[in-house]
Amino acid sequence: MSEINNPLSEKSYSFALLIVGIYKNLIVSKKEYVLSKQLLRCGTSIGANVAEANGAISNSDFSAKISISYKESLEVKYWLSLLKDSEYLQLDTFQNEFEKSDELSKIMFSILKTTRIKN
Repeated sequence: MSEINNPLSEKSYSFALLIVGIYKNLIVSKKEYVLSKQLLRCGTSIGANVAEANGAISNSDFSAKISISYKESLEVKYWLSLLKDSEYLQLDTFQNEFEKSDELSKIMFSILKTTRIKN
């Protein structure tokens, strides 16, 4: 199976680092452990599943891993919104990370449309 484009791998890895930073800030400055842990899990899972997709052994395996990454990016947007609306995240942090998650979602959705049409 050929690797997916490096920009998605790089963007999802950079995004995971930003999510780790938000998580660390939330537990230190806000003493918030539950919602931030959920954000950490799905935010870092995006890149992990993209990495697995890069090593897929079939088209359906590749599509399944990208699909999981896509769903995780949607979950990230949920947790970011909840953290913002519960006043744990500042608006500028929320907007920045939400936009990055949305960009990843769009890239992965485009990949899914392409790979599922080919199958």
